[in-house]
Amino acid sequence: MLAFAQGNAGAFDRLYARHKGTVFRFIARSLPTQADAEEIFQDVWMKAIEARTRYEPRAKFTTWLYAIAHNRLVDAWRRKGLVLVPLDGDDAAGRPAIDPAGDPANEPFAQLSTREAMARFARAFEKLPPAQREAFVMKEEAGMSIAEIAAATDSNTEAVKSRIRYATARLREALDG
Repeated sequence: MLAFAQGNAGAFDRLYARHKGTVFRFIARSLPTQADAEEIFQDVWMKAIEARTRYEPRAKFTTWLYAIAHNRLVDAWRRKGLVLVPLDGDDAAGRPAIDPAGDPANEPFAQLSTREAMARFARAFEKLPPAQREAFVMKEEAGMSIAEIAAATDSNTEAVKSRIRYATARLREALDG
C-alpha cells in the first residue's frame, strides 16, 4: 500500500489480486443480494484508493482493509436495514464448492448428505447475529487473528473471542443435528 501511495499502480494491482476473493466473500456473506455485495465491494476498494495518501501501516494491511469493509457493511445495514445472506455452498463465482470430478463424496447418498448438512449450516449461519457472523467470516474466510478482527471491528479481543465461540458452537450444533 505504501508503494501504491507513492504512485506504483502495479502495487495496487497486486494488493487487489491478493485480497479481492476473501474480501468479496466476506461482504457477500453479510448481505442479502449479489448486487448489494458488488456495490459495497467496489466502494471498499474505492475507499482504499482514496485513502492511499493517508494510509499509515499501524496494523496489517488486511486489518485496515477489513476495517473499511466492516464500516461499509455497518453503514449498509443501518441505511437499508439489511440482515443476512444465505450460504448455498457455492463460491463467489457461483461454482459448486465441491469439485465433482472423481470424488467418492459424489455418490448420490454422500451428495444428499452434504446438501442437507450445508442447508443446516446455512440456516444456522443466517440466524447468527451480524456481529457473530462477521467475526466468524473474518476468522475463517480471511484468516484474520482475534486482534486483527478486534481492530477491524473496533471491538475488544474478549468480545471477538466470545462472538467466534458462540458462532462456532451454534454452527456445530446445526451440523450435528
